[in-house]
Amino acid sequence: MTTTAPNLREQTVVEVARKDRPFRRRGSGDFTKPTLGGLILRYVLLVVMLLIVIGPFVWQLSTSFKGLTEDIYTFPPNLIPAQPTVDNYRKVTDIVPVYAYAWNSLLIATGQVVTNVLFSLCAGYALALMKFRGKRIVMAILLSTMLFPGEVTVTSNLTTITSLGLADTLWGVFLPGAVGAMNVLLIATACRMIPGDVIDAATVDGATTWQRIRHIVWPNVRGMASVVAIFTFIGAWDDYLWPLLVLSDPQKYTLTVGMAYLNGNFSVDPRLIAAGTMIALVPILLLFSVMQKHFFRGVQEGGVKG
Repeated sequence: MTTTAPNLREQTVVEVARKDRPFRRRGSGDFTKPTLGGLILRYVLLVVMLLIVIGPFVWQLSTSFKGLTEDIYTFPPNLIPAQPTVDNYRKVTDIVPVYAYAWNSLLIATGQVVTNVLFSLCAGYALALMKFRGKRIVMAILLSTMLFPGEVTVTSNLTTITSLGLADTLWGVFLPGAVGAMNVLLIATACRMIPGDVIDAATVDGATTWQRIRHIVWPNVRGMASVVAIFTFIGAWDDYLWPLLVLSDPQKYTLTVGMAYLNGNFSVDPRLIAAGTMIALVPILLLFSVMQKHFFRGVQEGGVKG
């Protein structure tokens, strides 16, 4: 008895230690360290995706700096212009009032960013942190509106804008995009991550609704609000169909409609079209480069917490 008790104790300790060890098959390696073949395959896929995504942009950028005597259809394409020139950009600005069109697009996109962030913040706060009758019905309506493409509601929106006397105005282009159902749901998802006890404590302390939104809700949803702002700006800046239907005065055209005019009249010269495309792309690149930190932070917060 005295000799077997220590052996049983040691056997029990060994069994517990084996249970605590992570399960690993004999001969298996660390899955976080890929093999040489897996590493090569990973970089090959990354290069292929880079060519698919960045290739057209680089080709357009190169084309916009090429002169009339240089062939732009060689294969493989020559991405470095033999004689770089900025005459294409000068011709575009001389033929089409690019800056006036860009100003119209900027007004519409900035206005939609402000209204989408503000209205989505208020609506998301109400859907996520307030209790009221018909809450599920409102959520169902918002979700149902996302099931239909935007082209389905074009006729009704155009009839409404015309009846309001906003046809052929920038207000008519701006109004239907003042708030989006997807943006409301994104902000509502971010608001659900806020503990209810914090909101209740602020209410007991006498904080008003606007004070709760400003001091509690907004600091916690700024990341998601930046995602909403970037997507709204890109959608408003690149929108083509709705401004084309609403606007008839060439002086009020947005940049996308103006670039389509350039494409229709100068299709024989892709260099001018490429230059106009680069001009239209500059504001989006600047916006994303400035707000990319907030954008990825908002995406990360939504992916981790949601």
